[in-house]
Amino acid sequence: MSKKITKEIIDDLYTLLSPCRVCPRKCGVDRLKGEKGNCNSGSELEIASFHQHFGEEPPLVGKHGSGTIFFTHCNLHCVFCQNYQISQLGMGHSASIEECAHMMLRLQDLECHNINFVTPTPWVPQIVKALAVAQDQGLNVPIVYNCGGYESVETLQLLDGIIDIYMPDIKYADNDSAREFSDIADYWDIVQPALKEMHRQVGDLVMENGIAQKGLLIRHLVLPDGIAGSKACFEFIKNKLSPHTAVNVMAQYYPAYNAHKYPKINRRIAPREYQQVLRELEALGLDEGFRQTMDTIVRRIVPEWTDDLKET
Repeated sequence: MSKKITKEIIDDLYTLLSPCRVCPRKCGVDRLKGEKGNCNSGSELEIASFHQHFGEEPPLVGKHGSGTIFFTHCNLHCVFCQNYQISQLGMGHSASIEECAHMMLRLQDLECHNINFVTPTPWVPQIVKALAVAQDQGLNVPIVYNCGGYESVETLQLLDGIIDIYMPDIKYADNDSAREFSDIADYWDIVQPALKEMHRQVGDLVMENGIAQKGLLIRHLVLPDGIAGSKACFEFIKNKLSPHTAVNVMAQYYPAYNAHKYPKINRRIAPREYQQVLRELEALGLDEGFRQTMDTIVRRIVPEWTDDLKET
């Protein structure tokens, strides 16, 4: 985290809360007065948990884990969300700015390689204010912004120099699927400029001794029957971002939360579907990033983590 967070930056971010335009939904509620919009987030931070996380991508985890803080609520409403208790049902508790800063410092004390904000989007002003407190008390590890990809460029621009590693999803390559399964009408229109802004700020993933220090790492979850539009997502990444973008192609979809109500996604993906997506990725030359077996992440950037994914 190289940029000193000033009072001016914090003030600029807090103006986004009233009327609320922190995310592209631009609900317009006055969150400074406790009003809540689409994401159900108010003025005071809500946090579900914080801990050393060893299930993230290898260059985030390293030896001592990624220092994750799971924030409550989300500006997307994915019917298949695997963390729905937190994102949709509001599991969590109120936390002060000082308590959030203490969590970051505690995770650094545990030698975590980074501080990983999970679903930070509704809470950007409060998080940055807590970061400033932690920064003044010695926080100096990379900051990870782990989000769903539906981000406001206006908000992201205020994060320039504060976030070291952006880790967004790219969920869909069309608006219709996003409308049906995530209750958002313009996801594809929004995610493209958002990811361009992220890449402009931090560039391709940079590592030291196998640990990520800065850059963009994109997650893409393969959905049944090609609903995620994987090939179009990869074409955008290669042609509009960088052919060296690190992409984690994830195979762990299962019909969580309310997915059982939607016949098109009420099943796990088949191995052949995942293999087809990998072929599309490789045909485009996107060689940086991660592949999975159906239960194991395989790292391809560092040779000693490389493994061949067998046809199934």
